[in-house]
Amino acid sequence: MKEVFPPPPIVHNQSANIRELFRKNVVPSYGRFDIVLSHGQGSYVFDVGGKRYLDLGSGIAVCCLGHAHPAITEALAEQSKKLIHISNLYFTEPQGRLAAELVKRIGPGKCFFSNSGAEANEGLFKLARKFGHDEGRFEILTATNSFHGRTMAGIAATGQEKVKKGFEPMTQGFRHIPFNDLAAAREAISPATVAIMIEGVQGEGGVTPATPEYLLGLRSLCDEKKLLLFMDEVQCGYFRTGRFLSFQQILEGVANGERFQPDGLSMAKSLGGGFPIGAFWVREPYTDLLGPGTHASTFGGTPLACAVALKILEVIGREQLEANARNIGDFLKAGLLALAKRFPATIKQVRGLGLMLGVEFAPNIPALTVEGKAAATILVNKFHHAGLLLIPAGAQVVRLLPPLNLRRAEAEEGLAIFEKVVSSLSG
Repeated sequence: MKEVFPPPPIVHNQSANIRELFRKNVVPSYGRFDIVLSHGQGSYVFDVGGKRYLDLGSGIAVCCLGHAHPAITEALAEQSKKLIHISNLYFTEPQGRLAAELVKRIGPGKCFFSNSGAEANEGLFKLARKFGHDEGRFEILTATNSFHGRTMAGIAATGQEKVKKGFEPMTQGFRHIPFNDLAAAREAISPATVAIMIEGVQGEGGVTPATPEYLLGLRSLCDEKKLLLFMDEVQCGYFRTGRFLSFQQILEGVANGERFQPDGLSMAKSLGGGFPIGAFWVREPYTDLLGPGTHASTFGGTPLACAVALKILEVIGREQLEANARNIGDFLKAGLLALAKRFPATIKQVRGLGLMLGVEFAPNIPALTVEGKAAATILVNKFHHAGLLLIPAGAQVVRLLPPLNLRRAEAEEGLAIFEKVVSSLSG
């Protein structure tokens, strides 16, 4: 991509004023980091004081082409001149074309478009209820440490107690089973069970990939018990692991892996590169379970959102970013593993696939031990101070979720900053 120099920093630092606007007017449901950002370019963002940060979080795996990508700007401008929104009472070309592109990359089936990953998961929950309704089956098994959104059904499906506190009683119909434990899944099935939902790589839960044996075993188990198998690909999908979907990467080269197919999957985040759009895909023969009047979204699949998503697919294909995610991901992972070998008392484990990597830090590091604060949060603040944006996951893990077009020099810069921070913790 052509190098574009960012605009000059704002002369007067307005961070205090902006924070005050939030304090007075914005619901405080987020634990925001003390950074006020003004603009970005490529893999970098800048705060209102002019400080530059290398962004290896990309808006929690959303900005797949980085910031201010000219192709996205062009798609937004061009489509906005034609049609922004018309509702789903009518046909529009961009939505039909986008659905066809997704089906081509996943398998025979159909797509429904929403605004977010949480809404996409809600659609799958409804599909499961419709599938099992006449038999009285409604229960969905999900994994411990999973994350499936912040709606009431989403937090009930999520296998983390911290997201449920204060919102009891939970929506009925969800039970949690250990991740990567096929025997536990079989044992948990009840007469009411209708589906199993997992992430290919647990993101919020600490960047833990599913094993090939687990995926293939779940497929066989669901076939045997006449259950639907769903995959939440919201964070781990869309080329992030080096293939379009995480299970395609996990099962690459595995016997019978190419025959694996879930019954439904959700996606969002990188699908719009920062513009809100989500979707779920359903395979045949379940594509028409949700007929007219059973599910809808006013803003789902607008011409504007779909035009942006189509342009992103075009850029990813033209610039071979699927291969880049794999190659640069391997480079980053090798560098992080080398640091773990050098600092074994600080870094406990490095895991992940492609450009979805997690670094688990050892417990009880003095510099990260502050009462009432998770070590991951303290760590991320240290990285911010050094000029690197990362995303916390759980208590001890930080995530790297860079843009798919991250360059080698930028990856090297990120590793250098990472080494500097780790070294300061290990002194």
